[in-house]
Amino acid sequence: MPFSCFASLFHKLSSRWPLLLYAATWTVLLTVTVAVASFSPEAAFVSAITPTSSFSRRCRTEGFIRVPLDLPGEILCFPAHMFTRSKVDLIVPPVFAAVVVAGSAWVVRALALWQ
Repeated sequence: MPFSCFASLFHKLSSRWPLLLYAATWTVLLTVTVAVASFSPEAAFVSAITPTSSFSRRCRTEGFIRVPLDLPGEILCFPAHMFTRSKVDLIVPPVFAAVVVAGSAWVVRALALWQ
């Protein structure tokens, strides 16, 4: 008798199994999309500042930092005091993640993938 509630719950879930599997599949797909979109800029930046990269050379002037840009031939050095942590550093990553999640949800909605 005590397992009858579990049996009824299992019966309800088994009738909805395809829908749960479908929802889990899309959840995993959206999670992977967000992860790739979030970590791609970080991976690109880290690869640009590795010691073997041409961007990692030092500036000729003391107290300046070389900033990686899209154009490999460009050499831009900025004063080191311009690169300090700010309060915006705490706000930008969560906002970016929210935009990526909302964008991926809109893509799913626009493609009508739930039908």
